[in-house]
Amino acid sequence: MMRTIEAVIVIIIMFAAFFMASYFIVLPSPREVSPMNLRALALTVLKNLDVNGYLGEVVFSDDSSAWKELQTVLSASLPPHIAYNLTVYEITEDGVYMLKKSVSNVYGGRVSFTESVSYMVSSPDVTYKTVAQKISEGGKNLTLYILNCADANGWWITGYTAQMLAQDVYNLLKPYFQTIILVNSTAQLLNLLDGVKLTTNPSESVTDAIIINTFGEVVPIPQEYTEGGSRQGQGYDSDKSSYARYCYTLGKKVREYNWKWISIVGYPFFYVTNTIKFSSRQNNYGIYGIVSVGAAGLNAFLQGLNYSNYVYNPTWITKDITTEYGVPVQFTAEAYYRSNYYGIYPASEQSASRALPGPGAPNDITRGYNLAIIAPVFNPVYGYYAAATFKHNSGKGALIAIGLTRTPDIRITALALLIYYKPNIFKETFTAPGKSRLVILQLAQLGGV
Repeated sequence: MMRTIEAVIVIIIMFAAFFMASYFIVLPSPREVSPMNLRALALTVLKNLDVNGYLGEVVFSDDSSAWKELQTVLSASLPPHIAYNLTVYEITEDGVYMLKKSVSNVYGGRVSFTESVSYMVSSPDVTYKTVAQKISEGGKNLTLYILNCADANGWWITGYTAQMLAQDVYNLLKPYFQTIILVNSTAQLLNLLDGVKLTTNPSESVTDAIIINTFGEVVPIPQEYTEGGSRQGQGYDSDKSSYARYCYTLGKKVREYNWKWISIVGYPFFYVTNTIKFSSRQNNYGIYGIVSVGAAGLNAFLQGLNYSNYVYNPTWITKDITTEYGVPVQFTAEAYYRSNYYGIYPASEQSASRALPGPGAPNDITRGYNLAIIAPVFNPVYGYYAAATFKHNSGKGALIAIGLTRTPDIRITALALLIYYKPNIFKETFTAPGKSRLVILQLAQLGGV
């Protein structure tokens, strides 16, 4: 019985203590418990107003209606118990701040503004430009040749023609080259292979040039190199009835003239094309003017690039990474950086069905043909490279092969080239007086709890 009485007394004492403490404790106001971050609010409002250039248009305007509209927008952007004062200063050539305008929702009385943020706004008529460094090597501006032959057809460029791609490549890379020349026929390609300039432009240089083949897995061939032509011995393998010999000659020319030859998609040198010579022949898919060379074309090109003896070799050496390994290829860290630097944004993950073998893969072409892998766009998968520059160890001649699945994305081509050469982007800054204004937004909370 005594234990029960003691327990009751303890409970009474605890409740009495709780009520007495509650009576004397002063709880903080909601504002003190969770204060509003006025500084963050002010900065957010200014940034939102400047997203589409609205703030810049108003602060450089003398139109009173525009300023009244800004006041309305500010009032709508802020909670009703927030007082604001927005002040605009012009920055003179001497660095002096001159008051231009001030608007507020406080009229009469005194308000103590507790937080403020500053924000620099540029005039809407200011244009910021970037200038790309021209791609060069050894102090020499390089010439870019883009194959655009009217008497040729492409393959594995689904949805495009080679001529469409040529124009797109031209527009994308124009800022980076002093001289870009479209090779508009296989006759012009013949001149190029002979080391003959195609224009009277003094800045054109055949040696050390870059050649982009926009025909996908197909390469244009001048009639002279075809069966029965004046250069048949350099273009046609009579024993194998194959144009792998022409691909071998191309490899030698790339080495001789120190070219960078770029294949934009698929299996390089898999077909040759000349719509006049091969007008009645097709690639088994209904595209006329094309003759199949097969895997022997790439092998022959690499033999020529290495100055090895020509041997007909039909061995398939590329890998379908996406199908066989079940993974896409992913950008290297350098590719991510250069993509942002140059403002070129292809997908960072791609399907690759024609990746070339490097160290660690069967038929490693770096060991077999004395090549070095430079500036890969995608991380290798089990030794296979989906897009990279394969440069000969002599220092002369290189193949940039984009072994992705069709359709072609010329942005990958451009990125591969830019990763290799790394031209700088020079940004022009505008420093003229009167073109920048400082905006200061002050805020205060009104009312009670």
